Amino acid sequence: MNEDILSILEYKMPTFSKGQKRIATLICESYDKAAFMTASCLGKEAGVSESTVVRFAMELGYEGYPQMQKAMQEMVLNRLTAVQRMGVTMDRIGTQDVVSTVLHADIEKLRQTCDTVERDAFQGAVRALLNAENIYILGVRSASALASFFGYYMKFLFQRVHIITNSNSGEVLEQLINVRKGDAVVAFSFPRYSNSTVQGVAYCRSAGATVIGITNSMLSPLAEYCDYVLVAKSDMVSLVDSLTAPLSLVNALIVALISAREDVLRSTFDKLENIWQQHHIYEKKDDAL
Repeated sequence: MNEDILSILEYKMPTFSKGQKRIATLICESYDKAAFMTASCLGKEAGVSESTVVRFAMELGYEGYPQMQKAMQEMVLNRLTAVQRMGVTMDRIGTQDVVSTVLHADIEKLRQTCDTVERDAFQGAVRALLNAENIYILGVRSASALASFFGYYMKFLFQRVHIITNSNSGEVLEQLINVRKGDAVVAFSFPRYSNSTVQGVAYCRSAGATVIGITNSMLSPLAEYCDYVLVAKSDMVSLVDSLTAPLSLVNALIVALISAREDVLRSTFDKLENIWQQHHIYEKKDDAL
């Protein structure tokens, strides 16, 4: 199911029963709250039974309520304002221990990402990067941290790597002006999706480059312009963008690329180690004593 749930509800609203219309209206009017309600709570708020909510989800084409709730939450991530995000986060955490709540949420996102990343797409992305003439890495706003981290290691692995972290759409497109067929572009975008990133990958796709998108869902606006989409789950309801799973996926990409270029990299890192030692780039244990 690739449609926004609100679009589905709007389209099917005339066909719903009275009880179903109450559920649909509640979701449409208070989606920021409804997305995090249990089936029982949602039914109580809509004035229907829990079983009615479950049947409603199945009639929409979902396997059950958990799948519909997941769709609502993915949709919500891109629609909430900063103030709404704070409100939802406070409702979810309540009086719970913040450390446990956040870390367990990150662990769950890692598990989901491990289960959902398409291995064929991952291997296709690796091949595209290995064969690229130039590699462009694009990530703005909070995603710039991912782009910078990935780019830092990619510059050890490849010679022609360009890192773009400017937020301004005009500056992004200016730095992508030389992208052409034979190049590979890795773009990061998570809710709330940046227009400059989407515009950038659209341009790169039109220029003939291979585009690799790392984003939170196949419904992401980034996915439309990508040859390979790597889905990394991200919980971005609060003001703090949780990028634990995306960063772990980046690590997997780096390891896969190193494995494929191990023979070449041995010579590179032998030279680097000499430079690092000569210029005291890193502290030695003896020096620190």
